[in-house]
Amino acid sequence: MKALTTLLVANRGEIAVRVMRTAKAMGLKTVAVYSEADATAQHVREADQSVCIGPAPVADSYLQMDAILDAAERTGADCIHPGYGFLSENQAFASACEAKGIEFIGPPNAAIEVMGDKARAKRAMIDAGVPCVPGYQGDDQAVSTLVAEAEKIGLPVMVKAAAGGGGRGMRLVHELSELETAIDMAQSEAQNAFGSSELIIEKAVMRPRHVEIQVFADKAGHTVYLGERDCSIQRRHQKVVEEAPCPVMTPELRAAMGQSAVEAARAVNYVGAGTVEFLLDEAGEFYFLEMNTRLQVEHPVTEMVTGYDLVEWQIRVARGEDLPAQQEDIELFGHAIEVRLYAEDPASGFLPSTGPIKLFTQPQGPGIRVDAGVETGDEVTPFYDAMVAKLITYGDTREDARLTMRSALQDTALFGPENNRDFLIDVMDQAEFISGAATTAFIADNYGDAFTPAEVSSADLASTGAIQHVLAMETHHSQSASVNEELLDWVSMGRVTDTKSYDVGEDAREVLVVPLNAGEYEVSVGDNSHHLVVTDIEDHTMTLEVDGLSQRYHYQSEAPATLYLASDSLSMMLADNTRIPPEAEEAAGGGTITAPMHGQLLSIDVAAGDVVTKGQRIAVLEAMKMQHELIAPGDGTVVDVVAVAGKQIGAGDLIMMLELEE
Repeated sequence: MKALTTLLVANRGEIAVRVMRTAKAMGLKTVAVYSEADATAQHVREADQSVCIGPAPVADSYLQMDAILDAAERTGADCIHPGYGFLSENQAFASACEAKGIEFIGPPNAAIEVMGDKARAKRAMIDAGVPCVPGYQGDDQAVSTLVAEAEKIGLPVMVKAAAGGGGRGMRLVHELSELETAIDMAQSEAQNAFGSSELIIEKAVMRPRHVEIQVFADKAGHTVYLGERDCSIQRRHQKVVEEAPCPVMTPELRAAMGQSAVEAARAVNYVGAGTVEFLLDEAGEFYFLEMNTRLQVEHPVTEMVTGYDLVEWQIRVARGEDLPAQQEDIELFGHAIEVRLYAEDPASGFLPSTGPIKLFTQPQGPGIRVDAGVETGDEVTPFYDAMVAKLITYGDTREDARLTMRSALQDTALFGPENNRDFLIDVMDQAEFISGAATTAFIADNYGDAFTPAEVSSADLASTGAIQHVLAMETHHSQSASVNEELLDWVSMGRVTDTKSYDVGEDAREVLVVPLNAGEYEVSVGDNSHHLVVTDIEDHTMTLEVDGLSQRYHYQSEAPATLYLASDSLSMMLADNTRIPPEAEEAAGGGTITAPMHGQLLSIDVAAGDVVTKGQRIAVLEAMKMQHELIAPGDGTVVDVVAVAGKQIGAGDLIMMLELEE
């Protein structure tokens, strides 16, 4: 057995934190590497040692093999865990670790090389007798060849990057007229993300389930599978909700898929943790999709239903130990659900969001686990993936796990960047999800391209006004000397009305807060009147009785008059306009095109004087490893182009001006 003492995690965020915690529990020292943008990040704070490896962009830091290996040498690290993403499936990095005598906690180089290339992997699986989706995985990458092969397969088809994953370099094409553009975008995105523009074409299996099998192998040749995960709820081919077991799984189907996954692993002499992904169609037929030669983001649901720590297994296998369990020992019990908390704006087409985290409250309780890479006071930057945390819940039944997840999300607040917390709560309440019938079409069918949050009600506005009033009163009281609490809300002329004004959509809503007794208020919102009683105040939470019904709010107050608020179903940021000076307000014109987020402006597709039509692509922005098309909001003419393609650009920066037709 190989003695390992010091583990370097060549990653960041929640996976780095999660790996370090198991490593520490096993007695290993931990080393973090970080970019300049992550100097104060949580994974750095939790490590025993840390080393800066370069500037913020991933190409200059987390993808710098030499810098990471140098950090390992400087800190005495004898093993490296790559996490997922970045260098986790990079054969050259695994080889470099081996050359340096450092244990790479992952599969052999040959397995990474084969399975890291979707084309080669598919050819290997066909040879191994694993069911595969019909498609083209040839070496000829000419656009004309790809178009011809797609026509031969028959539309719709999936255009997919041969290297990498995470939904990048992937396009679903329904019409022949869209094919060349899809190929061009996929090649560009794949080249930028993975350094390879090679594509494969596959027949699109419509409305399937995405079901994956967790496999594990040791150096002695033992290989097992640890059940399955259903990852069907996806957006842009990136997973949003995962669960174990799959709601429609049968023992016979599990055994068949599990055995196919084991055969896939054995075909490449696999060692360590791996995931074999399948598409499961409505008829119960399954097809090999790809193999991820690393730990998966969603591995916690497998841990919850098996009781095994998969990172511990990885470390034990890397030391040369046999697998901790044989196939007959592995049993599944209960049900687990995981959701990914993303810094993104669901109401604006799920665009990534960045900025400082004003408050992040994590739910606690039986059956709840949180794997997070941020805390209050950290910042979400534009350089990395938009996921900031994962919430995992467990229950004896699927419904138990769902209800626990719903409650856990309601007890979560992420203030600062826009995020998908409210969207995830809504997903938990969808009839199709409750019944376990969701397929990969779930988000498109139920939400389309964006999520419309619940409207801010008059009760929400009344609560906002009352909470802001109470917080201001508490602040004044803390700054006053020897003022009896009974005198709060009292002035010499008697109790007075506190008037507030909030912008909700395009409307300004006036809120009148009238104190009645200590902690009791009558609040008017237009023609509606609400009776509010403050029943409990804690750190960043306040419980109110609103018209006799109890409602708990998470809150964070920001100067000069902004309040972040989260109820059971709605997150809000409201500013009291009566406390904001007019010069602080910003105006925006419909013809002003600004960057919706920080990122790199890859292209500007129009020039001054060009005529544009509504929906036409006018620029392409890359942020958080995805490409986003900016489109013309209406018919008109380009007046001026201010930004420069190829440059970094900040959220809100001006790109161009259009003169729109009335």
